[in-house]
Amino acid sequence: MTIEQTVEIPASHRLTIDVPRDIPTGRTILAFTPAPVGEDIGMDGECPLDHTPNAETAAAIREGRAMMRGEIPANRYHTIEEMLADLKK
Repeated sequence: MTIEQTVEIPASHRLTIDVPRDIPTGRTILAFTPAPVGEDIGMDGECPLDHTPNAETAAAIREGRAMMRGEIPANRYHTIEEMLADLKK
C-alpha cells in the first residue's frame, strides 16, 4: 500500500505526519521527493490563472484525473439529495 501526499516544507523543516487509521502499525519507509512546479498535480505547463494551487486543491485535481482515467471509481448519485447528503459528511 502506498500513500502519497504533497506537502509544503516550512522554513523550520519540521513536519507533523498524521497517518490514516487503515495503515497497519509497524515499520515503514518514508521517501521525500521534491515536486516539480506544475507537475505535482499533473498540469501541462503553467496554470492559466497564474498561481500555484494549495495541497487540498492539487489532491482534488489528481483524484479527478484518476477518476477520468478509470483508476479509481467515481462517486455516482441517483438524486441531488444523495449528493448533498454526501457533501455534508
